Amino acid sequence: MSAPDLDPELLKAFLAVDEHRSFTRAADVLNRTQSAVSVQIRRLEERLGTKLFQRTRAGVVPSATGEELRAYARRILALNAEAVGALRARKADAVVRLGVMDDYGTIVIPPLLASFARHHPLVRVEIETGLTATMPARLGDAYDLVIAMHPQGCGDGELLRREQAVWAAAPSYRTAAQCPLPMALYPPGCLFRQWAAEALDAADLPWRLAYVSRTLAAVETIAAQGLAVTVVKAGTLPPSLRALSDRDGMPPLPAAEIRLHRANDLSTAGAHLADHLHRAISELGAI
Repeated sequence: MSAPDLDPELLKAFLAVDEHRSFTRAADVLNRTQSAVSVQIRRLEERLGTKLFQRTRAGVVPSATGEELRAYARRILALNAEAVGALRARKADAVVRLGVMDDYGTIVIPPLLASFARHHPLVRVEIETGLTATMPARLGDAYDLVIAMHPQGCGDGELLRREQAVWAAAPSYRTAAQCPLPMALYPPGCLFRQWAAEALDAADLPWRLAYVSRTLAAVETIAAQGLAVTVVKAGTLPPSLRALSDRDGMPPLPAAEIRLHRANDLSTAGAHLADHLHRAISELGAI
């Protein structure tokens, strides 16, 4: 046999009678009729199978069972209030899922999220970094917003900024001393990997893929140690690397466009974040 449910409304009536030692005063506090409060107490007693109050000349006093129920009733109602409060707060708390390139996710975006959080403290942003070639296709399912890199003049979305792709290596690196040229690049699907291969092949420069990683920090660290050449955005060129040019025997690379993609069913919080990122990144200007 299952245990009876302790309805919070019945427990509120019980505590009101217990506190005021009167059905009449409890009814006034609860804004109910005395008969309605009496019915609630009777229902609670029926569920528990015991009397909860005794009538005396001084008024209504709890029975031994009523004394024991008092602590449980207070705990149950306190937990109920805590649950309702937490869930209501959660309703006001919005989540926005953002997909972005690794370099922007570690260099450009964090301070912009900090400034956004100061004005929208209830909005939680979940950010995923990585190759963005396939991210726009997953808008709505995996992401609410995507900041992706595209070839210049291609791709939909909102143009935020133009970036020039540049060869990068350790400050003391000399490309002429390396043949074939060791390259540290990202996995297939990366636009910079494609551009590097096409540019080197078109210039008839022998090269080899010396290091592959999905992690920006790993690729840049290998290059900074003088072990390979890589490709980065001019706007996020780290101080540990120097940009290489035709003076180093390197062919030119194309320019890229950074574009913002929004899900069709974007929430109000997502729209606020999108507008904030659009404005802030656009103000950075072209590189």
